[in-house]
Amino acid sequence: MNPTPQDQDPLLLDHDYDGIRELDNKLPRWWVWLFNLSIVFAILYLIYYHVLDAGPLMAAQYQAEMAIGEKIKAAAVAEFENRMVSLQPSTDPLMLAEGRETFEKLCAPCHRSDGGGLVGPNLTDDYWIHGSNFVDNLKIIWNGVPSKGMVTWKGVLKPGTIHAVGSYIYTLRGTHPKNPKPREDQAPVQTGPSEFE
Repeated sequence: MNPTPQDQDPLLLDHDYDGIRELDNKLPRWWVWLFNLSIVFAILYLIYYHVLDAGPLMAAQYQAEMAIGEKIKAAAVAEFENRMVSLQPSTDPLMLAEGRETFEKLCAPCHRSDGGGLVGPNLTDDYWIHGSNFVDNLKIIWNGVPSKGMVTWKGVLKPGTIHAVGSYIYTLRGTHPKNPKPREDQAPVQTGPSEFE
């Protein structure tokens, strides 16, 4: 078989795959420079971060950012704890809707969705074991009552969410759910300072 002029092209490689011939084209100069620069960058990166230990690795950066986050969280918690004694129940419909959604998800398994009480106490009557003030309710949600199985939500929920849940629970007072749990305290609710203040 005589080679055709196409076969004699100097760019064609001398081998083929299933009758397919390859061209030996040169790569674009910009691509070659980019490739070489990436190799240089990788070498410099390796020396700077892993040989000389001059810069923080990802794990150290993560730890530093987590420390900053913990400081921000601690400041928010401290601010909420300081403001808690002066907070009032919110009447904002959006906040109450957020409180209801959180209550349905996290609180209803123990207090029922209507607040009538199951494992946890009835939240609709006038007999409150740990104080009836709105602040008392926030403190119970915030700190929990581990000895009675009430979860501490301080590390789980944001302060704003706890305020929303407390505000929603406040709207349940005086309602009349079906088959509520009997009262757990013989004395009517307190109106003065509670044991938590």
